[in-house]
Amino acid sequence: MSGHSKWANIKNKKEKTDSARGKIFTKIGREIAIAVKEGGSDPANNSRLRDVIAKAKANNMPNDNITRSIKKAAGELGSINYETGTYEGYGPGKIAVIVEVLTDNKNRTAAEIRHIFDKYGAGMGNSGCVSWMFNKKGHIVIERSVNIDEEELMMQAVDAGADDFIAQDDCFEIYTAPADFSAVREALEALGYAFLVAEQDMIPTNTVDVNDAELAEKFERLLDMFDDNDDVQEVFHNAILPDVEEDD
Repeated sequence: MSGHSKWANIKNKKEKTDSARGKIFTKIGREIAIAVKEGGSDPANNSRLRDVIAKAKANNMPNDNITRSIKKAAGELGSINYETGTYEGYGPGKIAVIVEVLTDNKNRTAAEIRHIFDKYGAGMGNSGCVSWMFNKKGHIVIERSVNIDEEELMMQAVDAGADDFIAQDDCFEIYTAPADFSAVREALEALGYAFLVAEQDMIPTNTVDVNDAELAEKFERLLDMFDDNDDVQEVFHNAILPDVEEDD
């Protein structure tokens, strides 16, 4: 099986968030709050909450933090008023960018996202202006190790319902249809696999190689500004940035 890999860029994103763990834990805490409000605080009866917990663990969020976030969300159901939102636009060099948010004030957040696009990119567009260049997929990444047999893992993933399996030098990437993500993740989790990434992702159908250092720096600035915004949960793009694959 084969397909386009975004692991280098995702690894780069994770390295940035590792240096600000409190921030990413806060963002995941919001996702837990939404999941609890929609489906209750018992993960056994709430598949969305199970998915968010898997994402939290993949980001090294301690179990105590996860439990506290669930209990806090369960006790504050009446006051949780976050709304989801998606904004699309272009970064410098016409790089396609999708920004997903959770916010308690959509007007404020829309203005802030537009400002970032206008100041550091090429402007925010209308809904659908770049999303047609992406496919939503469940995305699971497992670190390569001597204890994992590649062929066995591939067959287990396929048997669980995966669409695609990519063997990288340092990891294995597994892609699923959105509706199959939970089942595949849970099947692999039950087999004892730990995940570096376990979440729904927007995968570009084509990519832009950013070979110009100045353009790459401008785009990194755009990503940093989105990352610094408390309402931004995820940022997806179709850029392949220079040297990311050399990161450890």
